[in-house]
Amino acid sequence: MDLILWRHADAQPGSDDAARPLTRKGAKQAQRMAEWLEQRLPADARVIVSPAVRAQQTAEALGRDSETIAQVNTDATPAEMLKAAGWPDGRGAVVVVGHQPALGAVAALVMTGRVAPWRIKKGAVWWICNEPGEATPMLVAVMAPELL
Repeated sequence: MDLILWRHADAQPGSDDAARPLTRKGAKQAQRMAEWLEQRLPADARVIVSPAVRAQQTAEALGRDSETIAQVNTDATPAEMLKAAGWPDGRGAVVVVGHQPALGAVAALVMTGRVAPWRIKKGAVWWICNEPGEATPMLVAVMAPELL
């Protein structure tokens, strides 16, 4: 199974956290990362997205069907995110478009077995693979929009 953790791109400030849209910079970040992902994702990759506007807009840049799932929202726990993604026993690739600090904690949990406050940059992707028969997951790629 491939687990692709994609943090939403740069968003505008605001008092209604769920309604904050992407900035112009964020829209560009999302588009660059979507182009990078599109070259690498299998056609049948599943995309699950937080209901927050900034996450929805980030995922829309990919141009694929997606599922809005509350278990990857701003208040999600690492366990909820992993269950929603089907980790570690799922098949294929799952892109999770969500938020900090949960995405960083998911990366730490998957890679080390412990929750830790790892940071994922805005708009960045961490791609982790759990190959059948392997005892430990493999970090396939870490990419940030400013590197593209």
